[in-house]
Amino acid sequence: MTATVLPSRIGETMPRWTHSVEPARPPANAALRAALTAVRAWTPYAGDALLDDVGNVLDTVAPSEERVEELGQRLRGHLMQLVSIATTFEAEKQDPRAVQRIHSARQSIQAEMPGDYAKAVSHLRRMGWAVHELLELLVEIGCVKAPDSLSEVL
Repeated sequence: MTATVLPSRIGETMPRWTHSVEPARPPANAALRAALTAVRAWTPYAGDALLDDVGNVLDTVAPSEERVEELGQRLRGHLMQLVSIATTFEAEKQDPRAVQRIHSARQSIQAEMPGDYAKAVSHLRRMGWAVHELLELLVEIGCVKAPDSLSEVL
């Protein structure tokens, strides 16, 4: 591209414009790896699957001992996703109940699964309630769409 000298006013000369194209630098390898890891770890919000897991732990029949660890991991993932949604949408500014529910969810995320079966089931049920309460609030304030099975109840 060529630079054009424009006529000046009152004898002034305009600075010449030059166009130089430098190739864009790719992000550092570490940044690319971090972004790729985040994309691979991302899971879409699946409200019905979330409610299925909550139903499994809050049912009158306790989950089998073999399923306790798996359900704990899935509920932990649901809680992490809901807390992320709540903080992204600044739910605590929209509803004061969000502060307590986010705090409760974070405590459940950080707590380790007890080795004793009865205590593990109790922990799962607390996690299930934390998921359910946070989900209800996020639906109520419009941060997430109500799952099909929840909208039938509402």
